Amino acid sequence: MTTSTTRAGTFKGAVGSAHTRVEGRDKVTGAARYAGEIPFAELAHGWLVLSTVARGRIRSVEDAPVLAMPGVVAVLHHGNAPRVDTDYVGLLGLPDRTAAVFQHDRVPHMGWPVALVVADTSEQAREAAEALVVHYEQEPHDVDFAAEHPDAYPLDSHGPAVAEKGDLGAELAASAVVVDAEYTTPEEHHNPMEPHAAAARWDGGRLEVVDSNQGTMWVASELAKLFSLDPASVRVRSEHVGGGFGSKGVRAHQVAAVMAATVLRRPVRVVMTRRQMFSLAGYRSPTRQRLRLGADAEGRLRALEHRCLSLTSTVHEFIEAGAGPARTMYDADAHHTANRVVRLDVPTPTWMRAPGEAPGSFALESALDELAEKCGLDPIELRARNEPDRGPISQLPFSGRNLLACFREGARRFGWADRDPRPGLRRDGRWLLGTGTAAASFPVGAAPSTAAVTAEADGTYTVRVNAADIGTGARTALTLVAADALQAAPERVRVRIGDSDLGAAFIAGGSMGTRSWSWAVTAAAGELRERLALGAAVPPEGITVRSDTTEAVGALARKERHSFGAQFAEVAVDPATGEVRVRRMLGIFAAGRIINPLTARGQFIGGMTWGISMALHEEAVRDHATGGHYGADLAGYHVAAHADVPAVEADWVDDPDPDDPVGIKGIGEIGIVGAAAAVANAVWHATGVRHRDLPIRPDRVLAAGRHA
Repeated sequence: MTTSTTRAGTFKGAVGSAHTRVEGRDKVTGAARYAGEIPFAELAHGWLVLSTVARGRIRSVEDAPVLAMPGVVAVLHHGNAPRVDTDYVGLLGLPDRTAAVFQHDRVPHMGWPVALVVADTSEQAREAAEALVVHYEQEPHDVDFAAEHPDAYPLDSHGPAVAEKGDLGAELAASAVVVDAEYTTPEEHHNPMEPHAAAARWDGGRLEVVDSNQGTMWVASELAKLFSLDPASVRVRSEHVGGGFGSKGVRAHQVAAVMAATVLRRPVRVVMTRRQMFSLAGYRSPTRQRLRLGADAEGRLRALEHRCLSLTSTVHEFIEAGAGPARTMYDADAHHTANRVVRLDVPTPTWMRAPGEAPGSFALESALDELAEKCGLDPIELRARNEPDRGPISQLPFSGRNLLACFREGARRFGWADRDPRPGLRRDGRWLLGTGTAAASFPVGAAPSTAAVTAEADGTYTVRVNAADIGTGARTALTLVAADALQAAPERVRVRIGDSDLGAAFIAGGSMGTRSWSWAVTAAAGELRERLALGAAVPPEGITVRSDTTEAVGALARKERHSFGAQFAEVAVDPATGEVRVRRMLGIFAAGRIINPLTARGQFIGGMTWGISMALHEEAVRDHATGGHYGADLAGYHVAAHADVPAVEADWVDDPDPDDPVGIKGIGEIGIVGAAAAVANAVWHATGVRHRDLPIRPDRVLAAGRHA
């Protein structure tokens, strides 16, 4: 919280002080309506029908009997659906053709959309969809994610697929200590509380979509391109979103809803079921990672190799760039990283909280822990000895790198100095106890955005910015940022978000949302305050100032920009049952200026909790015979429940970004980074056995104990 003196008196800033969510009361009382709840006159309901084969062709769709069922008004499929255009490059690259539904008779994976049944009620649509008979010409499929797949290839993403410097073989040969290990992470799914839902309607020649997404301008732009519409004729609204985690972009349900609304000329809503989300909402690809680390006798790295293999579908390229974090975290004379992908007959994966960093940090930080053991060094000391002063690959300066400050503060608060480094010594009755640590990092970025701030005649302010609050507290953070920029109380500021008519703004993704939107809000609010300070009279319609940060963001100097953190975990392991319990976790983060400590702590703890779930529970298992999932629901896909989550504490060190007008970096994703590695390292400390495959299930603990 800041304090300044103005002509009106002393102003106490809102940024940095804890505030409850401005929309909190609406959410807990049910006044806040989500995409699947907003009523429309003459609303019809669409139900997606998904393929039951993993590869082949559709021979026929027997829609006549279904069209005769009560309430059914349409059955859309590849034989009658409107055509769409996928030959374009959107905000985030080429479109995933999974969203371009009903365009051909090919089936590239189990759970591919083959039809949409539309009826007057949701119950009628579901009954009819379940009765629809689709005949297939089935073909052999391949869903086997093997360690060495002959068709794997390197794929660039936000960085190059391959980055190399130095002679890896020579440096490994000259190293006093070498770690050579392979790590795996399974397929993981987002499972936000709110399912994916969208309603589409035509109103006076304009398409309106009410949706649950992570960026209305993004979705509106993609829909306009897909349906060859004037962008100004498409409006997307998404006021409240019940979680996204990277999955709520352009999906099959929105496109299907627009198709049906176009054909029927009445509003149509399509909601994915939880099981359908396992096929259509994206997921985190499984990974197979190899780490080779070579160090001198003092533990300083001479060689670092990190290779990551992930999978994608046959219709779209997406890569889980797990080798990326090594390019930021540690330097070595020989530094080789590579991200490769293999195409299989599976749905397309997508961004999922800390894409690349979450699985990549598990492998990298586990390998660092193994190296520390071999070197006879404390894991924190090993990291301190390998702390770079510039980007290991880019050679760019860091905008700020307070990783060691996080480790120092975390070690002090966790009681790390009292830790006996020898494994398998501490007991609490039948439980073996251990502690572990890991480093965390996540890139910091900003994207051009626009905002408008209006001084109203009644002395209040209205902020319009096309932000997306996916449960993070962004709406409240923007209220506080605007209040400080205007030097007004937060109660006098209203923030409108989640409407493509509000103008261009970046999506909620990459931990870039609040930073990008706040920059635009600060610029507009600052100029408005200057006008008012000059004595400008406020007319009945108010005074509005608009901003566009394209030029300012483009002028940022090239630097290595990241948030950092240190994760600490204590676990208890029952060697008789294989049960692993996390007893306590602590995360200390250097993540820029913290706008709202209340919601920020929730973001950090949420990520750390997901790290527990990643380490011990989450695993989607695919049936090689059918190509589909076993247990594609929250009964078969285990996530951490309240009983699995102990006292989790998160805090931060002072770390404002000097290149940001508010000092923001980004906090949405770093909480999960390194968390699974800290748990795995703690399990080793408890048992003396390394676990390189997630999740650390009881059967794996028992099997490892038998072979130890």
